[in-house]
Amino acid sequence: MPSPVPDTDHVAMLVGVAVDVERAPVLRSLDFAVAPGESVGLVGANGSGKSTLLRVLATLLPPVGGHGHVLGAALGSAECAVVRPRIALVGHTAALYPRLTVRENLRFLARLTGRREHAADEALEAVGLAGAADRRADACSQGMQRRAELARVLLTEPRLLLLDEAHTGLDPASTGLVNAVAEQVRERGGASVVVSHDHARLRGAADRLVEIVEGRARPVRAEVPA
Repeated sequence: MPSPVPDTDHVAMLVGVAVDVERAPVLRSLDFAVAPGESVGLVGANGSGKSTLLRVLATLLPPVGGHGHVLGAALGSAECAVVRPRIALVGHTAALYPRLTVRENLRFLARLTGRREHAADEALEAVGLAGAADRRADACSQGMQRRAELARVLLTEPRLLLLDEAHTGLDPASTGLVNAVAEQVRERGGASVVVSHDHARLRGAADRLVEIVEGRARPVRAEVPA
């Protein structure tokens, strides 16, 4: 059942959360919290539940057990629809209309969210896509689509940023772009949760690492130099 009292000290707080996917248990008795201004790196084996946890934090997947709050909204409640526009989930598949250009995608989003269209162009320039803004989304490489997703984050200014394999498709030199976008969210008092198989990149961007093991979250201790 949802917790009756919101936790205002955390952007997100989950307590004893359990989640089933297609009737199969994925998360069990999971405790997880992220504070304002914090970036948490999420690691774990394939199928461990990292992406499932991001969907819970995005308020898209209500738990079957435990309780929690995201941006003050109790999970599984009608409040989630109110806070959802303040959450950005960048998943494995780009949230782009394939037959629209990159610019048209961003400008359409700007209109939907009450922002000026010029803000879309500024976001595309910030992620290095100004020269490819008029290319159709389905003609863009994976890396370009990922940059367009990061432009979406810059445009919508979320309070909670959820990145699933954020570095996929990006060359090593673009690691700083992911970090810069996450840092802007943190500077506004928001937080980010980043999933990646690349622990080295995560350690450079996250304040701490959390590993999902057997459906539960546990801290990853910092490596001690030999």
